[in-house]
Amino acid sequence: MKKVRGNVFMTQSTPTAALIDGIKFGTDGWRGVIAAEFTFERVRYVAAIAAQVLAENYSSETNNSRTVIVGYDRRFLSEEFAAAVAESVQQAGFDVLLSDGYAPTPAFSWAAKQQNALGALVITASHNPGKYSGLKVKGAFGGSVSPAVTQQIEARLPQGFTPAAKSGSLTTFNPWTSYCEGLRTKVDISMIRDAIQTGELTVFADVMHGAAAGGLEQLLGIAIREVNSDRDPLFGGGAPEPLPKYMAELFHQVHSHRQQHPTGLVVALVFDGDSDRIAAVDGQGNFLSSQILIPILMEHLVVHRGFTGEFIKTISGSDLMPKVAALHNLSVYETPIGYKYIADRMLETPVLIGGEESGGIGYGNHIPERDALLSALYVLEAIVKFNADLSDIYHDLQTRADFFSSYDRIDLPLSGMEARARLLNQLESQPLTEIAGQKVVDVLAIDGYKFRLEDGRWLLIRFSGTEPVLRLYSEAKTLDQVHETLDWAREWANNA
Repeated sequence: MKKVRGNVFMTQSTPTAALIDGIKFGTDGWRGVIAAEFTFERVRYVAAIAAQVLAENYSSETNNSRTVIVGYDRRFLSEEFAAAVAESVQQAGFDVLLSDGYAPTPAFSWAAKQQNALGALVITASHNPGKYSGLKVKGAFGGSVSPAVTQQIEARLPQGFTPAAKSGSLTTFNPWTSYCEGLRTKVDISMIRDAIQTGELTVFADVMHGAAAGGLEQLLGIAIREVNSDRDPLFGGGAPEPLPKYMAELFHQVHSHRQQHPTGLVVALVFDGDSDRIAAVDGQGNFLSSQILIPILMEHLVVHRGFTGEFIKTISGSDLMPKVAALHNLSVYETPIGYKYIADRMLETPVLIGGEESGGIGYGNHIPERDALLSALYVLEAIVKFNADLSDIYHDLQTRADFFSSYDRIDLPLSGMEARARLLNQLESQPLTEIAGQKVVDVLAIDGYKFRLEDGRWLLIRFSGTEPVLRLYSEAKTLDQVHETLDWAREWANNA
């Protein structure tokens, strides 16, 4: 590491309404449109207060650190925003470890714990389109801070900020080194590498122009077939989210390879913009979300690694997950959507694996953080150990659990926050008793409303906390039933 010195920007001590209006933390951080909501002035102000809140929550007799990790992804102006964060946190009196390049968000969570820091502030908007940037706040334990901590940050914003009498130091570091060393200890790297080198396994990785670029090659020590490796702040006109609509080039390459090489194991791994979410494509070119990957990973960790512990799922997770957990006598704990809820639970009890349908998966033998590169390594290890395609492994699990289903999700834009409030009020005052011709037999309301219907299907109606968007999720025996349920929910929302 080397000490560096820069110009410290003065942080505004008395906030105006324009400075703090609309700053709200969602399921994992604050994000906004660059130059409109997410500005240098606002980022500096929020960062200084976030550092103070981190100190109040994580400084103790056993950890009297004054260090805050600052990192960033590959988005537009990410380096410059990170530099502004670092200087503001310095001015607040804290020592800063500033990343010398882009890296996955989990690498900065790892650094926070390994360096005994108060936490990490990461410039990233994760899977959102290129016009957005954001700030994620990680705790000293190596994961997303709880809602209580982000609420403290929000509550402090109107109170103003007084710079410290003495600024802290600024040091740069390479976040990849320790992070990769840590991940390599958790899997059989040589076995995976041998399978690739002998041609037994072909690996593609779509890094979606994001922070996972070069990651698997660093971890494995050999070249793989990486797609969308270049830095593109516009993300090809889409978003760095592991969804089929953004993966055309990857599907093309997998299909082309399979036509030329009809035998052998093939897998493609897909990473979001800051590498904390994952999806995959199997050897036949089928998209596999974390709804499919989580049961496979659970099976692998129990059968091949002998791990045990609680399984944590969010309410939008597939019903296959608890059924696979039951095959291994694992207890199941269900949380609202947002990995911070899983992280909180990981700090309380021994956990095997925790995951959410949007691609975030974490492990009890790691930091309490979703980590796409570690998930990728475990997926590769599972394929080699089972010596089977991912879809074949999944079908075997479905057969053993005697549970076959389909799943889909849609995000429905609303006309405004007033429409959101109207729909929410209707759900509260006029509870749904029938959906798509099926009687409602149970309702779970820990995050939105999850309705279980008499034929076994379910519908989750959930509102974004920061924008006028209605999120609709459904699982049923067939894809036709899923679409029937989602179409019913869309019509209900439009006519309510």
